[in-house]
Amino acid sequence: MTPFGITQPGRILFGRGQAAKASALIRAFGSRGLVVHGANPARAAWLVEALGPETLALPCAGEPTLSDLEAALSLARGHRPDWVAAIGGGAALDLGKALAALIPALGGAMDHLEVVGKGLPLTADPLPFIAIPTTAGTGAEVTKNAVIAADGRKVSLRDDRMVARLAIVDPALTDGCPKAVTLASGLDAVTQVIEPYVSIKATPYTDALSRPAIATGMDALMRLMQGEDAAARDRMAWVSLCGGLALANSGLGAVHGFAGVIGGMTGAAHGAICGALLGPVLSANREAATGTDRARLDEVCATLASALGSTAAEAPAALQAWAWAEGLSGLVALGVTEDRHAEIVEAAKGASSMKGNPVTLPDATLRSILERA
Repeated sequence: MTPFGITQPGRILFGRGQAAKASALIRAFGSRGLVVHGANPARAAWLVEALGPETLALPCAGEPTLSDLEAALSLARGHRPDWVAAIGGGAALDLGKALAALIPALGGAMDHLEVVGKGLPLTADPLPFIAIPTTAGTGAEVTKNAVIAADGRKVSLRDDRMVARLAIVDPALTDGCPKAVTLASGLDAVTQVIEPYVSIKATPYTDALSRPAIATGMDALMRLMQGEDAAARDRMAWVSLCGGLALANSGLGAVHGFAGVIGGMTGAAHGAICGALLGPVLSANREAATGTDRARLDEVCATLASALGSTAAEAPAALQAWAWAEGLSGLVALGVTEDRHAEIVEAAKGASSMKGNPVTLPDATLRSILERA
């Protein structure tokens, strides 16, 4: 067996009601803190109030940009927090994670951002970071990177020390999430258990997490498209957590290789981009793969086919048709015009996620994926 390591938070709490423990557990890291929340401060008010008057609350209205990060960093350093907590979707968690990493650092964000910056290691240990997701999709509560939009790209601030000290995954916080958000984030979660399973960097640990979660994720997501269902919310939150742990330890693939580039160019929601790409990428990979890689892709397609009522060969197209029928947009509606396909392909080939794809896809195939998505 090839040696491998495991990177994950020091403590993970999962299940309904676990969020009630948040304030007491967070205060153990110190009395003075910072809470990053989503666009609606009311959804985080219970936590901010429970943490007391020495808590500074900062909003994250959308996927964080470099200017958002720098402005928040200036305020956060002035507050001198003992810890950083983030409650919200993947965007809020990414901003909180980045702030926890950069507040103690000697320099600024550009010293440490990949691709657009110097990509230097952190100069100091991050502040304790506590993650409380309110959507089921990104898995950002257990990953070691923060995604920031800069210079028309989605790039990462990345360090093993950025993993949360504590992740609290309470599916009740996702109850009532709008259908469109549930669909996009759910497809992201499904993608993030498929790509680590077929990745060339897969390990026995990531296989154990991702393989059974593929069927669970599709079943839960299809149920949630029919109506609100607490049990399905629980399963979706579990799949999202499994995906985050898997991708943090085995990487992703072409869906995310494209998604980072497209998200930076268009500002479209990450989950919607992944949902649009998943079917076409699965089809392209299955056509090109051989041996063990092909066997894994066949297994994934068979799992999807069972949920969708199709054959394994038809599963990628059936998944795409189902997502469109539920209201997911294609790439054109998300702002991807044909004249930018060559530019997207060239940028995506250099993306870190593309390195985990089970096969190296030629430019013509990569362009065909964009056309089909």
